[in-house]
Amino acid sequence: MDHMIEDDDINYTILGLYIFKNYGENFTSEDVAESWLFNLPIFHTYTAERVAYQNLVNLIMPPKSGEFRNPYREWIGAQIRADFWGYINPGNPKRSAEFAFRDACVLHVKNGIYGEMFVASSLSWAFVSDNIEEIIKVGLSFIPKKSRSYEFIEKILSFKKEGKSFEKVRDYIYETYEKNRKNEEYWHNWCHVLSNAQIVFASLLYGNLSFEKGITNAVSCGLDTDCNGATVGSILGAIYGAKNLPEYWIKPLNNTVESDVSGYNIFKISDLAKETLDIVKKIQNST
Repeated sequence: MDHMIEDDDINYTILGLYIFKNYGENFTSEDVAESWLFNLPIFHTYTAERVAYQNLVNLIMPPKSGEFRNPYREWIGAQIRADFWGYINPGNPKRSAEFAFRDACVLHVKNGIYGEMFVASSLSWAFVSDNIEEIIKVGLSFIPKKSRSYEFIEKILSFKKEGKSFEKVRDYIYETYEKNRKNEEYWHNWCHVLSNAQIVFASLLYGNLSFEKGITNAVSCGLDTDCNGATVGSILGAIYGAKNLPEYWIKPLNNTVESDVSGYNIFKISDLAKETLDIVKKIQNST
């Protein structure tokens, strides 16, 4: 292993950079759709993304592109694309959530959209706070209180308040979702946003700000392991700062990432970070 190989989660983070560089902070959902069609091969998309891509090709524009004949419209696909909108809005969760909404409605509805808004705004706040519970509550403040997303994350916060161990929470997630996947009366796919969001924020709450423990907590729960580990690592990374990331976790990547986004096939991670920082400065200078 000499670099980070291509992964759909990372493709979308890099695509966020492309979108902002080309359309600026007034980008629209139609701009997001156009960026997909010009820069991302359809066979490197999955579930909700691939259905939305097919809809776009058939000239079904956002937000209908995420809704029409899309059985995956409340899965995790938008939540995994939240990172860039949090990165470029440190300390501004409202703007992070707004950008995330424009991105998410290309392929999702309701809780699928809320997942991206929640992670983007939480990640934004992670740049200015190391209080995990506070970060989660900031993220919750940008999604509807009557949504299942709000209810499911509140449940995780209540478990922590009650003194339940992480192992007990993990057992609850397994018993509720994974074990019952084959029960026709309670069918739940391992890529659905709700259960995976619970894993992400339980892993953060019980990780004691440990980069390694947070990530391994998330992966140990099963379900969408690469997405959840990445989201937890992203939020903790914002808290840590690049210079404080554990060498054990970053050295194997050799500062290099591979993607399938046109123009970004093999790139230095530090160069992507510099481009992102330039955008942060540009936004701050314009406000």
